[in-house]
Amino acid sequence: MKDRISPEFIAAIPKSDLHLHLDGSLRLKTLIELAREAKVKLPSYSEAGLRKLVFKESYKDLPDYLHGFMYTCAVLPDLENLTRVAQELVEDNAAEGVRYIEVRFAPQLHVTPSTGVRDVVRAVAAGLAAGAKAHNSSKAVKSGEDVPFHYGMILCAMRRFKKGMSPYFADMLRLMEHAPKDEIYAAASLELARAGVELVREGLPVVGFDLAGEEAGYPPADHWAAYQYAHNHFVRKTVHAGEAYGPESIWQAITQCHANRIGHGTFLFAQDMIQDPKIEDRKKYVEDLANYLASQRIGVEVCVTSNLQTIPSLKSLDKHPIRQMIDHGLSVSICTDNRLISNTTVSREVELVCTHAKVSRVELKRLIIAGFKGAFFHGSFAEKRGFVKAVSARYDYLAARQFPTPKAA
Repeated sequence: MKDRISPEFIAAIPKSDLHLHLDGSLRLKTLIELAREAKVKLPSYSEAGLRKLVFKESYKDLPDYLHGFMYTCAVLPDLENLTRVAQELVEDNAAEGVRYIEVRFAPQLHVTPSTGVRDVVRAVAAGLAAGAKAHNSSKAVKSGEDVPFHYGMILCAMRRFKKGMSPYFADMLRLMEHAPKDEIYAAASLELARAGVELVREGLPVVGFDLAGEEAGYPPADHWAAYQYAHNHFVRKTVHAGEAYGPESIWQAITQCHANRIGHGTFLFAQDMIQDPKIEDRKKYVEDLANYLASQRIGVEVCVTSNLQTIPSLKSLDKHPIRQMIDHGLSVSICTDNRLISNTTVSREVELVCTHAKVSRVELKRLIIAGFKGAFFHGSFAEKRGFVKAVSARYDYLAARQFPTPKAA
């Protein structure tokens, strides 16, 4: 059927990924190779074995999902490894038609006694630049047949951490051992925000600031100082919110952290998760929240496979709220979260959304373009607008071939 949105069409069109964790998106083959070199013990040294034991199609719960990060993070403190993994991530995305990514990672998680946050960020930037250069020097891009590959980096602060997670966190906990834990976490996030601003001034493509980690019990407002610092220096903000907590977490991310986008937002419409007793009309609260997000074009980074794997109450993709988000006019972008951990690609996520949310051809273009329009983008607004225009023209060209207009009789 010519009107069907085919996997081939989805693979061909330019796509974006605004919610992409570096440490959750390694090539499995690379992880095995780096683990051997670093003498990191894996439960298996074959790709099939790791897919069966660690990086699965489905998980029991969030801890089961997060288990794989102990292996990926163990090989990433080496700066050369960070550069390689970042370059391969660009190559893998470019190969499936993705033309813009924002790679997020927690630099403080990857420091060593001899390296710091800035070293980590520069190493990732070098890999992204190398991968993009390879694509952008191609004949198709130079001739204008294809659009160039662009990227940015989002620095993630951690809602909470333990000393065993990295030397940086161990030092922070030791130096502030008499302070309340929430103050220690806030101090680390503020230090990261300051480093991020310095790196922006250095010319590195740090385009955003994020807050990741366990959501329930660790509200975004605890990190107000870090977000205010980023906000004061024109750094864009996103927050993991509404993933394991209710609508109030999303509103707090907007009002307390100046969020330009929301990571996941899965429980945006979950009236039963509202905890504030002062909110009497819960239905109106979520409707007002959704309308505010839509009218202010605060983007929602949706990762359907990841949500299904980490949220036990989400029994099937047919129950995912992305359809509600679309119907409410939200600026929704389709993302992977973790390509390795979730065993997915952008093309697969788009195909799943098209199938389970019953997305029309018109809606698909809106979703695809929303990803590019919602990008934080390293460059001027004029440059971003030119890039989005080129993406839209490329999409229209491919759509015209896939869905030709019937000739008049």
